[in-house]
Amino acid sequence: MVSWELVFRASVFIAEEMGVALRRSAFSPNIRERMDHSCAITDSEGNIVAQAEHIPVHLGSFRVGVKNLLNWLSNEGVELSPGDVVILNDPYISGTHLNDVMVMEPIYVGNRLIGYVVNKAHHVDVGGPVPGSINPPSAKTIYEEGLVIPPVKVAIRGELQRDILNMILSNFKTPETAIGDITAQLAANRVGVARVRELVEKYGVDNVVNAWREGIEYGRKLALMEIGKWPRGGIYDAVDYMELGDELLPIKVSIEIGEEGVKADFSGTHEQVEAPINAVYGVTFSAVSFAIRSLMQSDIPTNEGFYSVISVMAPEGTLVNPRKPAPVSGGNVETTQRIADVVFKALAKALPNRVPAAGSGTMMNVMIGGTLPNGGYWAYYETIGGGTGGRPGKPGVSGVHVNMTNTLNTPIEIAERQYPLLFTGYRIREGGSGGDGLYRGGDGIIRSFKVLTKARLSIMAERFRTRPWGGLWGGGGDGAPGRVTIRRGGNAVVINLPSKATIDLEPGDEVIIETPGGVGGDTAQEGDFY
Repeated sequence: MVSWELVFRASVFIAEEMGVALRRSAFSPNIRERMDHSCAITDSEGNIVAQAEHIPVHLGSFRVGVKNLLNWLSNEGVELSPGDVVILNDPYISGTHLNDVMVMEPIYVGNRLIGYVVNKAHHVDVGGPVPGSINPPSAKTIYEEGLVIPPVKVAIRGELQRDILNMILSNFKTPETAIGDITAQLAANRVGVARVRELVEKYGVDNVVNAWREGIEYGRKLALMEIGKWPRGGIYDAVDYMELGDELLPIKVSIEIGEEGVKADFSGTHEQVEAPINAVYGVTFSAVSFAIRSLMQSDIPTNEGFYSVISVMAPEGTLVNPRKPAPVSGGNVETTQRIADVVFKALAKALPNRVPAAGSGTMMNVMIGGTLPNGGYWAYYETIGGGTGGRPGKPGVSGVHVNMTNTLNTPIEIAERQYPLLFTGYRIREGGSGGDGLYRGGDGIIRSFKVLTKARLSIMAERFRTRPWGGLWGGGGDGAPGRVTIRRGGNAVVINLPSKATIDLEPGDEVIIETPGGVGGDTAQEGDFY
């Protein structure tokens, strides 16, 4: 009899192979270079069986998004046959934001449905009034962010539906890039389906399905065993804030650790706002599960077994579970960071020697683009790393992506070759961006460039006004806040942008981005975080 673990581990590898296929086939640097994509395999009920080590905010949201999609299809009376592929980006179904286009295909063995393959990829532009489709701070509804794609079959029995694809591409500002990225997603799913069928041919369909079930139960048992080492009986509260103009909007959480897992209650969080910083439930669940998974020391499969021990109560109509049509583009990239921070902050009271001080707390999203002099449109997107907080017994790390992002950078050579940009600086933000202490916080990054043509720039960031919170195990210094400066006419005009802004640029304008550093810690106690 075949070992369930062998089949389960092979399934994880299939998810990884899907990601490799997607990345190598994609057109946009955001996917090809930065790896802003994620892949997973589910069983026939939509339970996560295996996922690749991709983007935390995507991966946790699959648990919500796939089941939302299956419920939508059932309610609409839509059935999926072999070779059918569904595409969507509606965040209130898929669980992130419009830029994350989700593609799902069923896995059939004969006439038997055994599961689904699914991936998400962040498309640089999905329409709307600004390059990059994240519209800070102006979007008051989701319809001011970009094209909303409800679940629709983009392929039927393996045949691409050109009319559906053309409708989508006609609303994306860079269709030449988008067609390459969408077809890369379709190809990645085909790889996943083919590899699972090979697994079935080798081991038998019942063995594969049973192995998936065993893998999920194994993940649940290990997760409960790990949580069983944590203190019981207490409720741990924390609050952190989102920046919106002159306001600071609270995100509150109460964490309870019990026999059946961890409960996170966001009662008291600020109500949803007419600005693109609301986070749909899938994002909130993803951020909570990321923080909890990060504090587990065992090698626990991140599948439905693990996710099932986490309960998230996010009141409807708040920043962490808005009602449609609230705008949510920044919720996926910034509010998700704050949710992770506040959960870490609460858990630091229960696990004081395991939780580091807060890191930069922002993805520092940069969106820029415009019309080319010879016609056509260009759009560029990237996130820029910062510093992690000091850890018990170790300093923080400089110049890395923190928490909910797991992407790489876009090489300067690639960006300059494809876009009208000239980079003027890319270095660690030394000299105090990381907080002082026995274990210093990591430093942020300085990344700067000049635009060579007229362009529109949007910034979606955080930690310009607030500082990351310090570790409860130490009293180290704060990291430096974020900052974005525009220099026009040399240094004749200097414009300091808020954390969420859109501005038109002239040729020769220089954009200087400085990301926050992490908080330092002063404790001399050796911790067990790493």
